[in-house]
Amino acid sequence: MADTVPDEVHVTGTLVWYYHVCPREAWLMSRQLTPDEEDDNIRIGRLIHEESYVRFAREVTTAAGKMDRLVRRDSQWVVYEVKKSSRHEVSARMQLLYYLLQLHEDGIEAVGELHFPEERRVVRVTLGPSEMCEIQNTVEEIQTLMSQPLPPPPQRIPVCRQCAYAEFCWA
Repeated sequence: MADTVPDEVHVTGTLVWYYHVCPREAWLMSRQLTPDEEDDNIRIGRLIHEESYVRFAREVTTAAGKMDRLVRRDSQWVVYEVKKSSRHEVSARMQLLYYLLQLHEDGIEAVGELHFPEERRVVRVTLGPSEMCEIQNTVEEIQTLMSQPLPPPPQRIPVCRQCAYAEFCWA
């Protein structure tokens, strides 16, 4: 499965999310190796994104990736990240911190909200000094991982049972 090392490692919010779920998955995604698009979890996630919060603006695409929603509320920018469940809340939080960091670096101050529509729960996320350090360290770790010519070896973790990349690891 050797692959050439990309000329430039481009970190996105989606890669940050995958990295915190499974670094191997992030490596595969960075090489444009797409998962099984007919996987039930991917289809459910896509449906939730399409049906949830339709009154707000749709996805916003930036160099950082695709933010689920970006709205102006009470004179402040708010980045929404909508997830199927809070099962991977840490990963979702890191993804949202990455978007907030990218906006901050572009001179836009914003706060974030993680939305879990099926749980009717919202978690507010802010980018303070400790969060900024945390996400910057994560970006460096991802860049190091992505510069490797081979993915990390597969490791059985709980998400493997529902992973759309299972064929890449266990076939």
